[in-house]
Amino acid sequence: MSSSSTPQECASGCNPTPPEAKVMCCTLQLQSAAIGRAGHAVNGLFKHGFTASSGTNLNEGSMESKKELPNKSLPLAVFAACVGGTFQYGYNISIINGPTKYVQNFINHTWMERYHTNISENGLTLLWSTIVSIFTLGGLIGVSIGGTLSVRLGRKGTLLTNNIFSLTAALLMGLSSTAGSFELLIIGRLLCGVNAGIALCVQPLYLGEIAPTALRGATGMGTSVFITGGILTGQVMGLKEVLGKEEYWPILLSTTFIPAVLQLIILPWFPESPRYLLIDKGDDEGCKKALRQLHGLSECDAALEDIKKERNNLVGFHARKPWELFSDGSVRWQLLTIVLLNMAQQLNGINAIYFYADYVFRQSGIPSERIPYATVGTGACECITALTCGLLIECLGRKVLITGGYILMSVCCILFTLTLTFQDVSPIFPYLSMACVFAFILSFGLGPGGVTNILTAELFTQTARPAAFMISGSINWLSFFFIGLIFPFIVLGFQQYCFLVFLMVCSLVAIYIFFVVPETKNKTFVEIQKDFQSFNKRKSRGSDGASSILLSTPL
Repeated sequence: MSSSSTPQECASGCNPTPPEAKVMCCTLQLQSAAIGRAGHAVNGLFKHGFTASSGTNLNEGSMESKKELPNKSLPLAVFAACVGGTFQYGYNISIINGPTKYVQNFINHTWMERYHTNISENGLTLLWSTIVSIFTLGGLIGVSIGGTLSVRLGRKGTLLTNNIFSLTAALLMGLSSTAGSFELLIIGRLLCGVNAGIALCVQPLYLGEIAPTALRGATGMGTSVFITGGILTGQVMGLKEVLGKEEYWPILLSTTFIPAVLQLIILPWFPESPRYLLIDKGDDEGCKKALRQLHGLSECDAALEDIKKERNNLVGFHARKPWELFSDGSVRWQLLTIVLLNMAQQLNGINAIYFYADYVFRQSGIPSERIPYATVGTGACECITALTCGLLIECLGRKVLITGGYILMSVCCILFTLTLTFQDVSPIFPYLSMACVFAFILSFGLGPGGVTNILTAELFTQTARPAAFMISGSINWLSFFFIGLIFPFIVLGFQQYCFLVFLMVCSLVAIYIFFVVPETKNKTFVEIQKDFQSFNKRKSRGSDGASSILLSTPL
């Protein structure tokens, strides 16, 4: 790839000179990550509901009769939970991209005032990369403690307490310029990551537990919609017409306090999770009161009976610890599946697509000052896919969407490599590259971005699910951090041919899903567990047969 075909800025319109800083900036823009967008795919997390884990199902007629919104309190409670939850996650991913140049100037100016010399290019790269990537460390801490906090403080209590991290981060980042301390930025970003990790762990639990059975899918969509909405809002706030000017960057970073304040004002008016109150706390009256507020009087009794049946089925069982899953052979393939899917969610090339997006937009004739608006278009594209995935998931099924998504991404990797290679051959190739960018984003959103966490929920029963989410969340955040470290070397070493590496990842994951992962649509958690048990038995018989053949073979 010639020097003329090297991307000069990341897709956000920022221009961090060191390549490592560029990549870290662009990588964070994805957390639509992780994983992984780790939380982007949680939109269908509770479509089968916690009731399904106990084997309880409603008939179709009953489901149809309950599809009308039972109470106005429910959508307001969803908004209250999401605005200070996964919206913050998406917002803090994208908000850091806009003021990149200004923050780097601030670091250089502060260094000059302290040490009376300019900071070295490597030193600037190190500090900027730390500010950007420490968000992932905070996310890993948050996802590690979120499950424990949700049991001790409750789902609602944890979400409200979580705002302490967000408000403290906003204060530190807002004062960093006045105090002349880039260390405050580092601490603030770390606290933003902790806030995001806890939100991704606890908010889906709260949404799934407050919703009626027939509305759990629609309610679960709030998670992914608010993540992508946060990303889009952060991109808009970073425009020069809003808070994208140099003098406004401390205010821009401190605006994370607004969603936190909104949640602190609105969420206390809504009850704790009814399931948490009855199953975890044994509070019958509190559960009844919460159901009356969220579901209305007409649906209260049926919902209460449903929760009591689940509680009865869980008598004698206890929540599993993450390390217990690793030693349990009955969940070996489920565990391997979520580990691979969450790693692939970060390593499938979506980071590279955003890294090259600015170069593609520039080659297509878009003026430099207009590229941030094109980037907002990619954010809007993600919002559309989040909504579309929620509409299609029950029609096409999980396996079709995620396998098809990885196959389409594999095709896009091939086409994008070709269009980048022949960028200077014909004027049409830049436009084909632009089409590949949006096609890749759409494929990611409709498949891996929208289904991965749903499978994490559905492949495990009730007692193992919290531990599974802790493992998958940790893998997602670690993969996010890992790709931020190795991505500069992949791009510098392979240039546009880096997409052949991602082609291999996408293709192998698609093959694995096709042969190993069962379709989970319209199945209870118990039925899915039986599917994997049958798969485990077939594998065991195959390995036993192979062993017996080897033992019976004369030496």
